[in-house]
Amino acid sequence: MAEKVLMKGNEALAEAAIQCGCRHYFGYPITPQTEVAAYMSKRLPKEGGVFLQAESEIAAVNMVLGATSAGVRAMTSSSSPGISLKSEGVSYIGGSDLPALIINVQRGGPGLGGIQPSQSDYWQATKALGHGDFQLFVLAPSTIQEMVDFVSLAYEVGEKYRVPAMILSDGMLGQMMEPVEFPTKKEGGAEKPWATNGHQNKRKKNIINSLYIQPEELENLIRERYQRYEQIKANEQRAEEFMMEDAEYVVVAFGASSRVSRSAVMQARAEGIKAGLIRPITLWPFPEKFIKKSIPNTKKYLCVEMNMGQMVDDVKLVVNGEREVGFFGRTGGVIPTPAEVLDQIRKMAGKEN
Repeated sequence: MAEKVLMKGNEALAEAAIQCGCRHYFGYPITPQTEVAAYMSKRLPKEGGVFLQAESEIAAVNMVLGATSAGVRAMTSSSSPGISLKSEGVSYIGGSDLPALIINVQRGGPGLGGIQPSQSDYWQATKALGHGDFQLFVLAPSTIQEMVDFVSLAYEVGEKYRVPAMILSDGMLGQMMEPVEFPTKKEGGAEKPWATNGHQNKRKKNIINSLYIQPEELENLIRERYQRYEQIKANEQRAEEFMMEDAEYVVVAFGASSRVSRSAVMQARAEGIKAGLIRPITLWPFPEKFIKKSIPNTKKYLCVEMNMGQMVDDVKLVVNGEREVGFFGRTGGVIPTPAEVLDQIRKMAGKEN
């Protein structure tokens, strides 16, 4: 068994990427993710890799586009307003069918907002990170160990389906420290026959492109891409079920909010309330299978988020009016407390103090 080390979330993300064979990092500093870039600046040169602090977020994401076109594992990271600046480049990556890794350590918004933790980029990550018809594979860790584990998963799924992948973290997870264990090194990933890495006169040349003048050609390509998205929906939905065996009042929460909600669920159980937790791990594809499975035994749902209500829309779509879906959120960088969530569970169960 590998030895565990105590690490900050942002630094664990960076080390995990290096262990997975990432040797090309392009980024720009912004709180609360700057430790990702700082760690990469120290470690990558020692591993024979390239760290480059670009002149802007826009430049950084386009450098990732170039590197991943050549078939190497590349990565960029930022926090909320920086991700917005990267969105055009992410659209180019999606339109070029490339498996790049993007990290968002969320902070409060909109605008410059604040530097405290938030989950208000859910819509951006799952619905509209860039223009056009495309999706990202989006993972939401709730522990530092998951931040490590999900880097490998993001690369593997991204390469399997040729889609960009995002790990949607936040300022709380990025800055906190927990013991982590790193998996065995995985260098480079699967073969990439599409890469622009030289053909040595052994094959036709590869072209990476997202520009198609003929509308029928673009439509056909997008339809083919959406067939792959359907495969991702069928094969890659992930969620954790906690105390769901006999749950009647179900909390749905992801990331940092799920840590708070887990404590509230355990306290509710101690009070005799049959509470449970569904924690989406994949935000896209949304783990609708897990929600649908719970509907027959559930009386009410409660979505807990660090925003004004974003994932709650996806829960409502799955539940489709069969059960009441409530919402509780704190925003602006405020983290909900277990006591606040417990109070909402009591109200949901009709057991208010």
